[in-house]
Amino acid sequence: MADGRQAPPLNAAQVLTLGFAIAILLGAVLLSFPFAVEDGQPLRFVDALFTATSAVCVTGLTVVDTAGRFSLFGELVILTLFQVGGLGIMTMSTMIALLTGKRLGLRERLLIQKSMGHFPLAGLVRLTKSIIIMAFAIEALGALLLAARFSRDFPLGRALYLGLFHSVSAFNNAGFDLFHNSLERYVADPLVSLVVPALIILGGIGFTVVADIHQRRNQPFRWSLHTKIVLMVSLALLVLGTIVVLFVEWNNPHTLGKLGVVEKLMASFFHSVTPRTAGFNTLPTGQLRSATLLFTIFLMFVGGSPASAAGGIKTSTLGAILASTWATLTGKDEVEAYSRRLERDIVDRSLAIAFVALAVIVVVTFTLLVTEGQPLMAVLFEATSAFGTVGLSMGITDQLTTVGRTVIIMTMFIGRLGPIVLAGAIASSQQRKQRFRHPSERIIVG
Repeated sequence: MADGRQAPPLNAAQVLTLGFAIAILLGAVLLSFPFAVEDGQPLRFVDALFTATSAVCVTGLTVVDTAGRFSLFGELVILTLFQVGGLGIMTMSTMIALLTGKRLGLRERLLIQKSMGHFPLAGLVRLTKSIIIMAFAIEALGALLLAARFSRDFPLGRALYLGLFHSVSAFNNAGFDLFHNSLERYVADPLVSLVVPALIILGGIGFTVVADIHQRRNQPFRWSLHTKIVLMVSLALLVLGTIVVLFVEWNNPHTLGKLGVVEKLMASFFHSVTPRTAGFNTLPTGQLRSATLLFTIFLMFVGGSPASAAGGIKTSTLGAILASTWATLTGKDEVEAYSRRLERDIVDRSLAIAFVALAVIVVVTFTLLVTEGQPLMAVLFEATSAFGTVGLSMGITDQLTTVGRTVIIMTMFIGRLGPIVLAGAIASSQQRKQRFRHPSERIIVG
């Protein structure tokens, strides 16, 4: 600087934002090479940037057919990007540091803490090691199970590759596929219809929740309040989602109507899982009834859980809002859940996250309605899917204009980082404390 002063160091939110941005740009450059595509005709940079953003932000929205357009090199780049994006920039950086024998300083540990959701520094590196080992082990098991099924339709080598690609994609909630129409061909297959949702749930429930359950597997009453809320909200959404899809789509000839009872149950369960935020589908999304689409939008808005590969406002956020609403309706002074009191700042933050998320979706939907000329439901679905990093679409993604694609790129980026983290990246590294308090006054609401 001109006055000799050094610029202040980047805060954790800014480092995470910069890390994701660098990964996206690097991926876009690699996908722009002629050998990244089958026919040697390079992608437009906006399309390469869209694909890279979708992969790093583990979304799954695509403007070009992944299976038909990209070469093996391009597919492997995409796989690497959603592996990095799913586990997180800091988790992958930690893995590299551990493999190279580098010691992690306090600053690196603070960055990991921020990316993991503000858990205590004590044992953070050990927890990160456990997460990496657990993730790779689950992905490997999923790959073998899926490969066993795919081997009936493809040569063994191809089946192993497809199993690996779709297992990593599912666990990281990415939703990228190599079958042209997602997993619709396997709608009646029990192995695919159960293994893929299991991978999605494990990847989206939160690494800290899995660690908590594992460490206290014989003492569920000692699970943390966070774990209890995440599990209860997740289970409620899975059951409710399955019932809604089953009820609304039962006689729809384009979706469940052509299936047997067992297949209907599997397909309904699959569709209740995948908006949380994986993007795979066994039912044609564009053929779903409006009521199902509307409920799917709600599921995409909520998403998965903190410290996971999922997007959305998160299950714990919804849990805190519901607990606060119940406390207000029942006239309680304190917000309580499972005989514990929720701090007011947690409730306030949850409400802020939900409001900011809703505002982003409204603005993006309005913008796309102006620029794209598509129906409201399709545009709202696309905007929510991008913000929730889901990847489901009613079929308009590849029809988006350059402006529309740019808007969705920005939405996926915001959705992956989270509105609060992005706000922190833009704001000053030090929080501003108020020096005085204004007098209070009540207003009329409702």
